[in-house]
Amino acid sequence: MAVLIVLIVRDPGRIDRRSRTQRRATIVLIVIMTVGTLGGLVVLLVDIVDSTYMVGPTVLLGRGAALWVTNVLVFSLWFWELDRGGATELAAASPIPPSFGFPEDAMPELVADGWMPRYPDYLYLSFTNATAFSPTDTLQVRMWAKMTMMAEAVISLITAILVIARAINVLPG
Repeated sequence: MAVLIVLIVRDPGRIDRRSRTQRRATIVLIVIMTVGTLGGLVVLLVDIVDSTYMVGPTVLLGRGAALWVTNVLVFSLWFWELDRGGATELAAASPIPPSFGFPEDAMPELVADGWMPRYPDYLYLSFTNATAFSPTDTLQVRMWAKMTMMAEAVISLITAILVIARAINVLPG
C-alpha cells in the first residue's frame, strides 16, 4: 500500500514524465500484487484440500472469482508496463519496438493516425487470455510476452480446475 501511495503522490494521474525511480516503484507494486495473487492461489488450494477446514461453496466460488479477477488485473498491468517500454514511453512516442501485435497494428487504415495501445487494450488482452487460456486477437512478438501470457493462463486454469473440482465434490450425487 505504501508503494501505491508514493506512486500517486509522485505522479498523480500523469504518465508523461520519465522517471527511473517511478518505473521501479511501479514494477515493485506489480510484483507485490503478483505475489499476492500467487498467495491467493495457495490459500484457495489449502481451502479445497484441507478437510479439517471446510469452506462453503459460496465462499469458495467467491474466492475463486476474486482470484481470477485479480489475476486479470495483475497481468494487464504487467503487459501495460512492459510492452514498448511502459506507459511513459508510449506517451512519449518512444521508438521501442512492441512486444504485442494488436489488430490495430495490422490494420492501420481502421484506426486514427498514431494509434498506440492504452491500458484498456492490455486489460482486454489479459481478460481474453485468462478466459480462453490463449491469445485471441493479439499476437505475442517477444519471448517475455509469450511466457507471461502462459503464466497467466496457467493461473487461470488452475483456479478454474480447483473451483470446479471442489464444486463437483460438494454437489449431491
